[in-house]
Amino acid sequence: MSTSAGTVPRSARLGLLQVCAAGVLWGTGGLVVSVVRERDGLGALTVSAWRMALAAVSLVAFAALTGRSRGVVQAMRSRPVAAVAVGCGTAVYQGLYFVSVLLVGVSVATVVALGLAPVLAAAWEHLAARTGPTYREVGVLAAALVGLVLISVDPGYGAAPAGGRPVLGLVLAVASGATYAATTVLGHRLAQSVDPIALTTCATAAGSLLLAPFLVVAVMTGAPVLPTGAASAALLVYLGVATMALSYGLLYAGLRTTSGSAATVATLVEPLSAAVLAALVLGERLGASGLLGGALILTAVVALRPGQDGHLALAGSPSDGARC
Repeated sequence: MSTSAGTVPRSARLGLLQVCAAGVLWGTGGLVVSVVRERDGLGALTVSAWRMALAAVSLVAFAALTGRSRGVVQAMRSRPVAAVAVGCGTAVYQGLYFVSVLLVGVSVATVVALGLAPVLAAAWEHLAARTGPTYREVGVLAAALVGLVLISVDPGYGAAPAGGRPVLGLVLAVASGATYAATTVLGHRLAQSVDPIALTTCATAAGSLLLAPFLVVAVMTGAPVLPTGAASAALLVYLGVATMALSYGLLYAGLRTTSGSAATVATLVEPLSAAVLAALVLGERLGASGLLGGALILTAVVALRPGQDGHLALAGSPSDGARC
């Protein structure tokens, strides 16, 4: 069924809201990770391993309680390679991003990793469809990327660490962005035929197995592995349940009606929500550049529109408008 440019199907609106909600939840994760690291000295990869493991446990329990275990098993039997690839890709791009932040700083890592993802996702979708970008698509992408840069360079968002390794950090950020783009595009394909809960459960289980060795390494090297108090344990549970299990469930549900390229644009609300949370909780003031950047990102998200199949997309069909 064709969809006019001025009408957005309800399912497409809901899908976009679900993807944006995932980005908002991800934006809360940075502050929580920082608190856990300061309190207990847990390393970034150790926290990532706990986050993925707790997400997998909570999702398996949820599937069992809601009678969806059969769907999880069926999803793993029918699409095992793709489901494992999505889970491992998710674990890899998160790990690469965290290490990149330590080496080159949060601003550069965020701009490169999150900014590269929608460009690569849109490029792949155009190559697959054998089309070129429209002026509208270029404008949406440009607004989103400029907004991302403005938020990232806002005073206090994050400076490069002393003694970092910028070249290696930049390479890892690029690898993170490329992996994020590929994982999102593959997730979009899987979401068309696999239940979101089943897909999220399979992906987080695979990702947790991939990251589990980092917990073993931490134990063997004498690094902190467990939280030292109930508050820190609760924060780890929040990271696993809210910023992993719930957020990725929302992402894969939204990817049913949202293309990979559009989703990578919509999830750019992550740094915006992180900046807003820092302003509310830590009292950090968002400067003029941050406010302008946030407005540009929100404008880009609102400007996403459905293609002829009613799915929200950045890379549209050949008849969607004038092309560059």
